[in-house]
Order: sequence, then C-alpha cells, then structure tokens
Amino acid sequence: MTRVKITVFRRVDPSVIFDGEVPNMPGTDKPYTKCTAFEEGQEFIVDDSLAKPEGFCGWAWRDIYKDLSILRFGGNFWQNWMKPGEMLSCCTDGVRPVSFKMERLED
Repeated sequence: MTRVKITVFRRVDPSVIFDGEVPNMPGTDKPYTKCTAFEEGQEFIVDDSLAKPEGFCGWAWRDIYKDLSILRFGGNFWQNWMKPGEMLSCCTDGVRPVSFKMERLED
C-alpha cells in the first residue's frame, strides 16, 4: 500500500447549480454558499492506517473513499484524461459540491 495526497481541486459556487438564483438555507434568510469545510488547494495525506485525515469532512470522505482505495492498493483509472496513479473525485453534495484530486505517492 502507498500513501495518497488529496488536494481540494474546486469548490462549486451554488449560483452555478441554481443558474444565479440561489435559495436560502432551510430555516434561515441566508442563501447557500460554497462549501465551508474546505479551501481550494488544501492538502491531506492518507497514510497506511487508511484513517480519515483530521479536519476532513465525513460526508466527503465517504463519497471519495472507493476511488481512494483503488489508488492506495495500486490500481489505476483508465480514462484518457487522468495519468496513472491519479483520480478526480467529488462529494455528492448537490448544492455545493467539492472536487478532489487524488495522487498516489510513491515511497
């Protein structure tokens, strides 16, 4: 097994999802904003324990774990747009999704 670096690639602004007319969060008079759990460029390292890195959103972790596991155990994704040892994955928050770039680190 190898380590994997997870980089926050992109946080999607809800105005893109809602074509500029962002609804308010339930029970508030405030519209949805970009995900506040991450910042673009933020990096996390997954080590041999396969434990969720400190500060990583639990929902996002569950969503990307399957792709992360493939990289950790030496697998690759064969899309033409990814290099061996890399993958783009995202959380399933339909209002303010976050994309992550994962890279297998060779020791």
